[in-house]
Amino acid sequence: MTVRRRMRSPRGSGEQLRGEIITAATELLVNHGSRDAVSVRAVASRVGVTPPSIYLHFADKDQLLDAVTAASFEKLDEVLAQAGDGLDDPLERALAEGLGYVRFAIGNPVLYELAFAPRAGSSSPSGSMVDEVLASAAFHRLSQTVQALIDEGFYPPGDVVGSVLELFAAAHGVASLMITKPHLPWGEDLSHAENVLRAVCFGRAAMSVVGDRADFDDARTAVRSLREIVKRR
Repeated sequence: MTVRRRMRSPRGSGEQLRGEIITAATELLVNHGSRDAVSVRAVASRVGVTPPSIYLHFADKDQLLDAVTAASFEKLDEVLAQAGDGLDDPLERALAEGLGYVRFAIGNPVLYELAFAPRAGSSSPSGSMVDEVLASAAFHRLSQTVQALIDEGFYPPGDVVGSVLELFAAAHGVASLMITKPHLPWGEDLSHAENVLRAVCFGRAAMSVVGDRADFDDARTAVRSLREIVKRR
């Protein structure tokens, strides 16, 4: 393999080279659809540097791939911001942000699966940088939306984190299934994904009425009563 020669970088351009390395690794990963295509030697050749130059920025391939997935998920915050932009209704915003998350995932399937793939010899399901980006992007933004639902009285006062985890789990679950099981009849308009997110949002609100630990008979009675109210409208 021939390494494309690269002009010597000026002093202080280390961050630029780091960005080029991440970009090259991302392109290899996406183009080939497998982490196996990303090797230090292949990335170095694509950037036009020697392998030791890669190790100045990343200790190993796993750390490089961690940086690749973290960089991709930094764009998720922009996606969610655009999805909820101009939506004053927090419930509408929650659904829009959830669907924005799903669209991001299915639009970047290789990167998404890598971000949540378990690592050999690691108890963490993803790299620390990915966790930090998710916490500061998706989780933080969804927390603001859930708090708005609490403030308006749709959600009861209480556990913001728990409600965010429910919404996050629903969006992640649908996205993961759509990526790994594309043959299922998901439709082209994300209507099934929206129904799942609606069920989670409405279910959380309903649980505040019947009680988090209501028995099945109480739940059925509440649903029947609600249906009667709707019929009389």
